Amino acid sequence: MDFKDYYATLDVPKDASADDIKRAYRKLARKYHPDVSKEANAEAKFKEVSEAYEALSDPEKRAAYDEVGKRWKRGQEFQPPPGWDAGFEFSGRDFEPGEAFDHSAFFEALFGRHAGRAQPGRGTRQAQGEDHHAKILIDLEDAYRGAQRGVSLRVPVMDAQGRVTMHERRLDVHIPQGIREGQHLRLAGQGGPGVGKGTAGDLYLEVAYKPHPLFRVDGRDIYLDLPVAPWEAALGAAVTVPTLDHPLQLTIPANSAGGRKLRLKGKGLPGEPSGDMYAVLTIALPRADTDAARKAYRAMASAFDFDPRGELYLRSASAQPAGAH
Repeated sequence: MDFKDYYATLDVPKDASADDIKRAYRKLARKYHPDVSKEANAEAKFKEVSEAYEALSDPEKRAAYDEVGKRWKRGQEFQPPPGWDAGFEFSGRDFEPGEAFDHSAFFEALFGRHAGRAQPGRGTRQAQGEDHHAKILIDLEDAYRGAQRGVSLRVPVMDAQGRVTMHERRLDVHIPQGIREGQHLRLAGQGGPGVGKGTAGDLYLEVAYKPHPLFRVDGRDIYLDLPVAPWEAALGAAVTVPTLDHPLQLTIPANSAGGRKLRLKGKGLPGEPSGDMYAVLTIALPRADTDAARKAYRAMASAFDFDPRGELYLRSASAQPAGAH
Protein backbone atom coordinates (compact mmCIF):
# COMPACT_ATOMS: atom_id res chain seq x y z
CA MET A 1 0.00 0.00 0.00
CA ASP A 2 1.05 3.63 -0.41
CA PHE A 3 2.20 5.75 2.53
CA LYS A 4 -0.21 8.64 3.16
CA ASP A 5 1.35 12.02 3.93
CA TYR A 6 -1.32 13.48 6.19
CA TYR A 7 0.62 16.72 6.64
CA ALA A 8 0.63 17.28 2.87
CA THR A 9 -3.09 16.44 2.72
CA LEU A 10 -3.84 19.27 5.16
CA ASP A 11 -1.09 21.47 3.69
CA VAL A 12 0.60 22.03 7.06
CA PRO A 13 4.24 21.56 8.15
CA LYS A 14 5.25 18.60 10.32
CA ASP A 15 5.73 20.90 13.32
CA ALA A 16 2.27 22.46 12.97
CA SER A 17 0.45 23.22 16.21
CA ALA A 18 -2.91 21.68 17.10
CA ASP A 19 -4.62 24.99 16.27
CA ASP A 20 -2.89 25.16 12.87
CA ILE A 21 -4.09 21.65 12.07
CA LYS A 22 -7.65 22.45 13.13
CA ARG A 23 -7.75 25.64 11.03
CA ALA A 24 -6.38 23.83 7.99
CA TYR A 25 -8.93 21.06 8.38
CA ARG A 26 -11.89 23.44 8.70
CA LYS A 27 -10.81 25.37 5.62
CA LEU A 28 -10.49 22.23 3.49
CA ALA A 29 -13.62 20.60 4.95
CA ARG A 30 -15.68 23.63 3.88
CA LYS A 31 -14.10 23.51 0.44
CA TYR A 32 -14.73 19.81 -0.20
CA HIS A 33 -17.87 19.03 1.81
CA PRO A 34 -20.11 17.03 -0.56
CA ASP A 35 -23.18 19.11 0.37
CA VAL A 36 -21.65 22.37 -0.87
CA SER A 37 -18.75 21.55 -3.20
CA LYS A 38 -19.33 21.23 -6.93
CA GLU A 39 -15.96 19.56 -7.62
CA ALA A 40 -16.22 16.09 -9.16
CA ASN A 41 -13.94 14.45 -6.59
CA ALA A 42 -15.25 16.41 -3.60
CA GLU A 43 -16.42 13.37 -1.61
CA ALA A 44 -13.09 11.55 -2.00
CA LYS A 45 -11.13 14.67 -1.07
CA PHE A 46 -13.37 15.27 1.95
CA LYS A 47 -12.68 11.73 3.17
CA GLU A 48 -8.92 12.22 2.72
CA VAL A 49 -8.99 15.50 4.63
CA SER A 50 -11.14 14.03 7.42
CA GLU A 51 -8.87 11.00 7.78
CA ALA A 52 -5.76 13.19 7.94
CA TYR A 53 -7.38 15.33 10.62
CA GLU A 54 -8.42 12.28 12.63
CA ALA A 55 -4.81 11.08 12.66
CA LEU A 56 -3.12 14.42 13.38
CA SER A 57 -5.61 15.96 15.82
CA ASP A 58 -5.19 13.10 18.29
CA PRO A 59 -1.80 13.39 20.05
CA GLU A 60 -1.53 9.62 20.44
CA LYS A 61 -2.26 8.84 16.80
CA ARG A 62 -0.06 11.70 15.64
CA ALA A 63 2.90 10.47 17.70
CA ALA A 64 2.46 6.93 16.37
CA TYR A 65 2.13 8.21 12.79
CA ASP A 66 5.28 10.33 13.15
CA GLU A 67 7.14 7.32 14.54
CA VAL A 68 6.27 5.22 11.49
CA GLY A 69 7.00 8.14 9.15
CA LYS A 70 10.60 8.30 10.35
CA ARG A 71 11.21 4.84 8.87
CA TRP A 72 9.52 5.42 5.52
CA LYS A 73 11.42 6.64 2.46
CA ARG A 74 9.67 8.33 -0.44
CA GLY A 75 8.87 5.91 -3.27
CA GLN A 76 8.88 2.84 -1.03
CA GLU A 77 5.93 0.49 -0.76
CA PHE A 78 4.60 0.90 2.77
CA GLN A 79 4.12 -1.94 5.24
CA PRO A 80 4.05 -1.26 9.00
CA PRO A 81 7.20 -2.80 10.54
CA PRO A 82 6.39 -5.87 12.69
CA GLY A 83 5.77 -4.82 16.28
CA TRP A 84 6.07 -1.11 15.42
CA ASP A 85 3.21 -0.22 17.77
CA ALA A 86 4.38 -2.28 20.74
CA GLY A 87 4.44 -0.07 23.81
CA PHE A 88 2.23 2.72 22.38
CA GLU A 89 -0.74 3.54 24.59
CA PHE A 90 -3.85 4.68 22.70
CA SER A 91 -7.09 6.06 24.06
CA GLY A 92 -10.47 5.42 22.50
CA ARG A 93 -10.95 9.03 21.40
CA ASP A 94 -13.00 9.79 18.32
CA PHE A 95 -12.06 12.72 16.07
CA GLU A 96 -13.90 16.00 16.45
CA PRO A 97 -16.06 16.28 13.32
CA GLY A 98 -17.88 13.01 14.04
CA GLU A 99 -18.34 12.19 10.35
CA ALA A 100 -18.80 8.45 9.71
CA PHE A 101 -16.76 7.12 6.78
CA ASP A 102 -14.61 4.18 5.77
CA HIS A 103 -10.95 4.61 6.56
CA SER A 104 -8.21 3.82 4.06
CA ALA A 105 -6.24 0.57 4.26
CA PHE A 106 -3.25 2.67 5.39
CA PHE A 107 -5.16 4.13 8.35
CA GLU A 108 -6.53 0.74 9.38
CA ALA A 109 -3.06 -0.83 9.14
CA LEU A 110 -1.83 1.69 11.71
CA PHE A 111 -4.79 2.18 14.02
CA GLY A 112 -7.20 -0.69 13.34
CA ARG A 113 -10.74 -0.62 12.01
CA HIS A 114 -12.27 0.92 15.11
CA ALA A 115 -9.98 3.73 16.13
CA GLY A 116 -12.10 5.35 18.79
CA ARG A 117 -15.36 5.84 20.56
CA ALA A 118 -17.55 8.82 21.27
CA GLN A 119 -16.70 11.26 24.01
CA PRO A 120 -19.21 12.26 26.71
CA GLY A 121 -21.07 15.51 26.03
CA ARG A 122 -19.56 18.82 27.02
CA GLY A 123 -22.12 19.35 29.78
CA THR A 124 -21.38 16.02 31.46
CA ARG A 125 -20.24 16.53 35.05
CA GLN A 126 -19.43 12.91 35.77
CA ALA A 127 -18.27 10.26 33.34
CA GLN A 128 -16.11 7.18 33.34
CA GLY A 129 -12.64 7.64 31.89
CA GLU A 130 -11.75 6.31 28.47
CA ASP A 131 -10.42 2.81 28.08
CA HIS A 132 -6.86 2.79 26.77
CA HIS A 133 -5.23 0.21 24.54
CA ALA A 134 -1.62 -0.84 23.97
CA LYS A 135 0.29 -3.76 22.50
CA ILE A 136 3.06 -5.53 24.42
CA LEU A 137 5.67 -8.03 23.23
CA ILE A 138 6.38 -10.92 25.59
CA ASP A 139 8.83 -13.82 25.57
CA LEU A 140 7.38 -17.17 24.53
CA GLU A 141 8.83 -18.67 27.71
CA ASP A 142 6.74 -16.25 29.80
CA ALA A 143 3.59 -17.31 27.95
CA TYR A 144 4.48 -20.95 28.63
CA ARG A 145 5.27 -20.61 32.34
CA GLY A 146 3.46 -17.42 33.35
CA ALA A 147 5.39 -14.48 34.77
CA GLN A 148 5.31 -11.13 36.52
CA ARG A 149 7.00 -8.51 34.34
CA GLY A 150 7.59 -4.77 34.28
CA VAL A 151 6.24 -3.16 31.10
CA SER A 152 7.15 0.24 29.64
CA LEU A 153 4.51 2.13 27.67
CA ARG A 154 5.04 5.29 25.63
CA VAL A 155 2.24 7.79 26.22
CA PRO A 156 1.99 10.78 23.83
CA VAL A 157 1.17 14.03 25.64
CA MET A 158 0.30 17.30 23.85
CA ASP A 159 1.17 20.62 25.48
CA ALA A 160 -0.73 23.91 25.14
CA GLN A 161 1.23 24.80 21.99
CA GLY A 162 0.28 21.54 20.28
CA ARG A 163 3.72 19.95 20.62
CA VAL A 164 3.70 16.21 21.28
CA THR A 165 6.20 14.65 23.66
CA MET A 166 6.49 11.02 24.71
CA HIS A 167 6.22 10.16 28.40
CA GLU A 168 7.23 6.74 29.68
CA ARG A 169 4.89 4.81 31.93
CA ARG A 170 5.98 1.73 33.91
CA LEU A 171 3.52 -0.96 34.97
CA ASP A 172 3.85 -4.30 36.73
CA VAL A 173 1.92 -6.87 34.70
CA HIS A 174 0.94 -10.45 35.52
CA ILE A 175 1.27 -12.66 32.44
CA PRO A 176 -0.97 -15.72 32.90
CA GLN A 177 0.31 -19.15 31.91
CA GLY A 178 -0.79 -20.17 28.42
CA ILE A 179 -1.79 -16.72 27.14
CA ARG A 180 -1.96 -16.65 23.34
CA GLU A 181 -1.16 -13.99 20.77
CA GLY A 182 -4.02 -11.57 20.24
CA GLN A 183 -5.49 -12.06 23.70
CA HIS A 184 -5.88 -9.03 25.97
CA LEU A 185 -4.86 -8.36 29.54
CA ARG A 186 -7.22 -5.99 31.38
CA LEU A 187 -5.73 -3.64 33.97
CA ALA A 188 -8.72 -2.16 35.79
CA GLY A 189 -8.54 1.57 36.50
CA GLN A 190 -5.33 2.09 34.51
CA GLY A 191 -6.95 3.86 31.56
CA GLY A 192 -7.95 7.50 31.22
CA PRO A 193 -9.01 9.47 34.30
CA GLY A 194 -12.70 9.90 35.01
CA VAL A 195 -14.56 13.21 34.74
CA GLY A 196 -15.81 14.60 38.04
CA LYS A 197 -16.36 11.66 40.35
CA GLY A 198 -16.34 9.18 37.49
CA THR A 199 -14.11 6.13 37.76
CA ALA A 200 -10.99 5.74 35.66
CA GLY A 201 -11.15 3.68 32.49
CA ASP A 202 -9.35 0.39 31.99
CA LEU A 203 -6.14 -0.38 30.12
CA TYR A 204 -6.24 -3.31 27.68
CA LEU A 205 -2.89 -4.82 26.69
CA GLU A 206 -2.90 -6.88 23.49
CA VAL A 207 -0.31 -9.65 23.68
CA ALA A 208 2.13 -10.48 20.89
CA TYR A 209 5.12 -12.82 21.05
CA LYS A 210 8.69 -11.74 20.43
CA PRO A 211 10.32 -13.72 17.59
CA HIS A 212 11.92 -16.88 19.02
CA PRO A 213 15.22 -18.29 17.70
CA LEU A 214 13.91 -21.89 17.76
CA PHE A 215 10.13 -22.09 17.94
CA ARG A 216 7.10 -21.00 15.90
CA VAL A 217 3.58 -20.86 17.32
CA ASP A 218 0.20 -21.60 15.76
CA GLY A 219 -2.61 -21.25 18.29
CA ARG A 220 -1.43 -23.38 21.20
CA ASP A 221 0.81 -25.62 19.07
CA ILE A 222 4.57 -25.07 18.92
CA TYR A 223 6.78 -26.01 15.96
CA LEU A 224 10.52 -26.72 15.89
CA ASP A 225 12.59 -27.35 12.74
CA LEU A 226 14.74 -30.33 13.77
CA PRO A 227 17.87 -31.04 11.68
CA VAL A 228 18.70 -34.75 11.31
CA ALA A 229 21.49 -36.54 9.47
CA PRO A 230 20.58 -38.63 6.40
CA TRP A 231 21.43 -41.87 8.24
CA GLU A 232 19.27 -40.85 11.21
CA ALA A 233 16.32 -40.28 8.90
CA ALA A 234 16.97 -43.53 7.00
CA LEU A 235 17.83 -45.89 9.86
CA GLY A 236 15.97 -44.25 12.73
CA ALA A 237 17.54 -42.69 15.81
CA ALA A 238 16.92 -41.39 19.31
CA VAL A 239 17.80 -37.69 19.58
CA THR A 240 17.50 -34.97 22.20
CA VAL A 241 15.24 -32.05 21.32
CA PRO A 242 14.78 -28.72 23.14
CA THR A 243 11.33 -27.75 24.42
CA LEU A 244 10.08 -24.72 26.35
CA ASP A 245 10.23 -26.89 29.48
CA HIS A 246 13.30 -29.15 29.37
CA PRO A 247 15.09 -31.28 26.72
CA LEU A 248 13.32 -34.53 25.78
CA GLN A 249 14.27 -37.74 24.00
CA LEU A 250 12.53 -38.16 20.65
CA THR A 251 12.52 -41.32 18.53
CA ILE A 252 12.91 -40.74 14.80
CA PRO A 253 11.29 -43.65 12.91
CA ALA A 254 13.28 -45.33 10.15
CA ASN A 255 12.64 -44.15 6.58
CA SER A 256 11.57 -40.68 7.70
CA ALA A 257 11.47 -38.01 4.98
CA GLY A 258 12.21 -34.32 5.29
CA GLY A 259 9.11 -32.40 6.36
CA ARG A 260 7.74 -35.22 8.51
CA LYS A 261 6.12 -33.92 11.72
CA LEU A 262 6.70 -35.81 14.96
CA ARG A 263 4.29 -34.89 17.74
CA LEU A 264 5.16 -34.39 21.39
CA LYS A 265 1.70 -34.47 22.92
CA GLY A 266 0.87 -31.76 25.44
CA LYS A 267 4.20 -29.96 25.04
CA GLY A 268 2.70 -26.86 23.43
CA LEU A 269 1.24 -23.91 25.30
CA PRO A 270 -0.75 -24.83 28.44
CA GLY A 271 -4.52 -24.58 28.22
CA GLU A 272 -7.76 -26.54 28.16
CA PRO A 273 -6.67 -28.54 26.27
CA SER A 274 -2.92 -27.89 26.09
CA GLY A 275 -1.29 -27.59 22.69
CA ASP A 276 1.20 -30.02 21.19
CA MET A 277 4.76 -29.56 20.02
CA TYR A 278 5.78 -30.70 16.55
CA ALA A 279 9.34 -31.46 15.51
CA VAL A 280 9.52 -30.91 11.74
CA LEU A 281 12.38 -32.96 10.28
CA THR A 282 14.87 -31.26 7.98
CA ILE A 283 17.59 -33.39 6.39
CA ALA A 284 21.02 -31.83 7.04
CA LEU A 285 23.58 -32.99 4.47
CA PRO A 286 27.25 -33.20 5.48
CA ARG A 287 29.59 -31.22 3.24
CA ALA A 288 31.56 -33.20 0.67
CA ASP A 289 34.74 -31.25 1.36
CA THR A 290 37.19 -34.09 2.09
CA ASP A 291 38.32 -37.13 0.11
CA ALA A 292 36.70 -39.42 2.68
CA ALA A 293 33.38 -37.57 2.45
CA ARG A 294 33.37 -37.64 -1.35
CA LYS A 295 34.21 -41.36 -1.29
CA ALA A 296 31.28 -41.99 1.05
CA TYR A 297 28.87 -40.11 -1.24
CA ARG A 298 30.14 -42.04 -4.31
CA ALA A 299 29.62 -45.31 -2.45
CA MET A 300 26.08 -44.20 -1.57
CA ALA A 301 25.37 -43.32 -5.20
CA SER A 302 26.57 -46.77 -6.30
CA ALA A 303 24.63 -48.58 -3.58
CA PHE A 304 21.20 -47.15 -4.43
CA ASP A 305 19.10 -47.44 -7.55
CA PHE A 306 17.35 -44.19 -6.66
CA ASP A 307 16.06 -41.33 -8.77
CA PRO A 308 14.84 -38.47 -6.53
CA ARG A 309 13.04 -36.89 -9.52
CA GLY A 310 11.31 -40.05 -10.71
CA GLU A 311 7.89 -39.02 -9.40
CA LEU A 312 8.14 -35.69 -11.22
CA TYR A 313 8.26 -37.47 -14.57
CA LEU A 314 5.37 -39.79 -13.64
CA ARG A 315 3.18 -36.89 -12.53
CA SER A 316 4.07 -34.91 -15.64
CA ALA A 317 3.13 -37.83 -17.90
CA SER A 318 -0.18 -38.45 -16.12
CA ALA A 319 -1.08 -34.77 -16.47
CA GLN A 320 -0.74 -34.85 -20.28
CA PRO A 321 -4.08 -34.78 -22.17
CA ALA A 322 -5.07 -38.02 -23.90
CA GLY A 323 -3.48 -38.27 -27.34
CA ALA A 324 -0.85 -35.60 -26.62
CA HIS A 325 2.77 -36.32 -27.61
